Amino acid sequence: MISDVLHFHRKWLRLDVQAVTAKLAGERDKMENGLFIGGGGAEYGEKQYLDLKYANRHGLIAGATGTGKTVTLQILAESFSAAGVPVFLSDVKGDLSGLADRGSPDFKLHEAFTKRAAQIGFTEFTYDAFPAVFWDLFGQQGHPVRTTVAEMGPLLLARLLDLTEAQEGILNIAFRLADEQGLPLLDLKDLQALLVWTGENRAELSLRYGNVSVASIGAIQRRLLVLENEGGAEIFGEPALDLADMMRLDADGRGQINILAADTLMASPKLYATFLLWLLSELFEDLPEVGDPDKPKLVFFFDEAHLLFDGAPKALVDKVEQVARLIRSKGVGVYFITQNPDDIPEDILGQLGNRVQHALRAFTARDKKALRMAAETYRPNPDFDTETAIREVGVGEAVTSMLQKKGVPGIVQRTLIRPPSSKLGPIPASLRAQLIAASDLGAKYANAVDRDSAHEMLKRRADAAAKAAEEAERREEEQSAAEREFNAGRRYSGTRVSRSSAKTRKRTLNFDDSSLGGAIANVLVKELKGTTGRRIVRGILGGLFKAR
Repeated sequence: MISDVLHFHRKWLRLDVQAVTAKLAGERDKMENGLFIGGGGAEYGEKQYLDLKYANRHGLIAGATGTGKTVTLQILAESFSAAGVPVFLSDVKGDLSGLADRGSPDFKLHEAFTKRAAQIGFTEFTYDAFPAVFWDLFGQQGHPVRTTVAEMGPLLLARLLDLTEAQEGILNIAFRLADEQGLPLLDLKDLQALLVWTGENRAELSLRYGNVSVASIGAIQRRLLVLENEGGAEIFGEPALDLADMMRLDADGRGQINILAADTLMASPKLYATFLLWLLSELFEDLPEVGDPDKPKLVFFFDEAHLLFDGAPKALVDKVEQVARLIRSKGVGVYFITQNPDDIPEDILGQLGNRVQHALRAFTARDKKALRMAAETYRPNPDFDTETAIREVGVGEAVTSMLQKKGVPGIVQRTLIRPPSSKLGPIPASLRAQLIAASDLGAKYANAVDRDSAHEMLKRRADAAAKAAEEAERREEEQSAAEREFNAGRRYSGTRVSRSSAKTRKRTLNFDDSSLGGAIANVLVKELKGTTGRRIVRGILGGLFKAR
């Protein structure tokens, strides 16, 4: 089976004539009407579509646990891929890896799927696999996903580390210094080294940027240590993710489905939410404007979306709202997946045009209020009460509303979601490993590259400063030793010269004091030693030098 799946990822599986005909009819149907979601109306016979032209107007998949959100996500990913639209999604429970394998008639739900397909008029239903690429921030269940500290930026990093306003201010100073000093921030050790340097130069920096507190720097360093212990250091470094590697088509023109392994990642919910928000921001910043294309350039599914907004500062929520509002002109559709629409801020919820609402449970007054508010966001259908329908729809059934022509919300429908063509549930670990090994992206991302960056640059500066200080200390010591030797020599030399001079004078001027000549000589010597004598000597010496 594994070899069959690997072969399929290079080429379509051979299908019989009837299946091929059905597929071609399905492709024409998609081009004319959009993505087939399921059947609505009386007896679920009215086909419900998501118009590709409005797929970049974002969407919502909501509902209580166990109501079918994951299957809805799976069939949407299949449909977008088949229409030539790359997809990014996070696999929170480990179930979505089945997209890489085709469903099987031996599956226990095969009969139920076949019956449902017939009921909703899904005549082209066949089992199929899709071009999937696996990613993992920790590099265990997929290709490693990395970004640099600089690309993450201070706002998202402060959110990830749960910093206070003062600590976030220090982080902003550090990023400014990195820009000014030409220090690349690639991984955590770069940021840690920069924070150490900031602390060592805090007196000067405080005059320029405001108070740089040692306590705040210490708090940030502790948060970085916690993140490192949780494995968060793995996502920072190079080679950084190239967005183009997520927006590819296979040889048959189908969009690549990028599956992020998030079952382990969910143990660090802030890391999960921050990474996905970073990825969304990168798409917004890097992709060109395309206006309203015939179909999206990429569809981004944000599972467990409430994690993005839980405890998020207003600045971050405003950033998400801005990205959601503007990114659609880049050809990117964002679909939030959560249990309750109430988890999404109102300004963002209002931008989600395509909606699939699975059942909501209403046991408390708050639940009932949330249910009523959810029902009020839909365009009413005279055939049923929306609030009642949301409460009563069964597993695999949903209340749906898709944008129609000119972007007008469609009337709400009770829709039976179509069955998936790919495998329902996870694929074997051995198959995942072989698909990862067969991917051409492995050689690009498998090994981390530690190039010259802030950590190394600051270390060289510190080493150079230490060497200069050591050299200065050595010179000072040598100078001090020389001065001590010179001073000692002066004391010793002065004593000897004094005695020698005395002896010389005594030998040279050895006059007999008792004689007349000796008396005159002694008087002359005394006079020469006096002020007048010195003047006479200076006059004589001056005359001699002038004469020359």
